[in-house]
Amino acid sequence: MNKFIELFAEQFEEIDVARLNPETRFRELDGWSSLVALLVITMVDEEYGVVLPPEEMRKTQTIQELFDLVQSKL
Repeated sequence: MNKFIELFAEQFEEIDVARLNPETRFRELDGWSSLVALLVITMVDEEYGVVLPPEEMRKTQTIQELFDLVQSKL
């Protein structure tokens, strides 16, 4: 999970990874945008070999939910 949070944080221009935890509602973060969403989808594909359909990603609210979605596809 910690590695996932670090990789997730790297998709933002400026965000302190220390602010993030599994319960963080990532859509409420400053800097969240459709571009960042695409970067997260690309990161998941490159790092985990998992293709996240955007409609499934839209159903997630927290970093934990997003991580669980990725894990369910491994």
